[in-house]
Amino acid sequence: MKAVGYKKSLPISDVSSLIDIELPTPIAKGHDLLIQVKAVSVNPVDFKVRQNMSPQTGEYKILGWDAVGEVIAAGSDVSLFQPGDLVYYAGDLMRDGSNAEYQLVDERIVGKKPKSLTDAQAASLPLTSITAYELLFDHLKVQRTEESQPSGNEVLLVMGAAGGVGSILIQLAKALTGSTVIASASRASSIEWVKSLGADHVIDHNKPIAEQISQLKIGEVTHIAGLTHTDSYFNDYIELIKPKGTIAIIDDPQSLDISKIKVKSIAFHWEFMFTRSMFKTIDMIEQHKLLNHVSELIDQGRIINTVGKHFGKINAANLKSAHELLESGKSIGKIVLEEF
Repeated sequence: MKAVGYKKSLPISDVSSLIDIELPTPIAKGHDLLIQVKAVSVNPVDFKVRQNMSPQTGEYKILGWDAVGEVIAAGSDVSLFQPGDLVYYAGDLMRDGSNAEYQLVDERIVGKKPKSLTDAQAASLPLTSITAYELLFDHLKVQRTEESQPSGNEVLLVMGAAGGVGSILIQLAKALTGSTVIASASRASSIEWVKSLGADHVIDHNKPIAEQISQLKIGEVTHIAGLTHTDSYFNDYIELIKPKGTIAIIDDPQSLDISKIKVKSIAFHWEFMFTRSMFKTIDMIEQHKLLNHVSELIDQGRIINTVGKHFGKINAANLKSAHELLESGKSIGKIVLEEF
């Protein structure tokens, strides 16, 4: 099968940073599905792994943690899917990724592809949707409207809201909760984007945050989703949040003085969407369930996809271009690639 991989962590400018290769087609066993990959998207995790994780000597590392494809074969323990099913998923950080014609994925982290989207559009969703969904409901525990009548006094601040995770998080919050959503953005295009996704208020994260939120006169912030630069905003979070409020982050701050959250009895969480698959947690199947729920929301028109650019076929040259753009920090929306 065709694949794109690397043998050594190298700068993306190096000719061997990503190369086209041929590998044997894997065989599905146990809970695994053998999936023929139709489309993929590229995330920051792709270039971070490429920069920091070299495979064992003589082996190739295959990246890719967002894909859409068709189930070709199933292991003996599979019960959720059958050959011919169209699926989408983010995969497992510890296994070969989706930059290959065929991939093995545990059925418990796979969902049914949204019927209303193209393969490329659907490929933009899994990783960010899983992260946003787990952040919102597993960690922040924002009240869901389908479970009870919302109290109407939950205020969610989403920092770095125009990125991939924020773009889905805003939509999920507005579709499934009664919370008031404050989104942070700074550029005019980003401000318009988060407004179009349903944000109730927008603040500029380059200006004093507490002052801007105070001027909104909507009460205290009860939940904070920190999606970027937590090092810079952590003190603002402590000042802003209501006593016994909840903060959840996804980025990698160098250091945090966690003792600062004690006085207000603040709950603090870190979201990492690969935890369930890495450790085969007892609730691993929740990712299957939430992906199916997101698929339903898409097909109902309650959430939109977040494709930014289509980079053409899945090959080393196009993936290098995608990595370069993501590393520049200038990408808007998700980068997708389709077919080999």
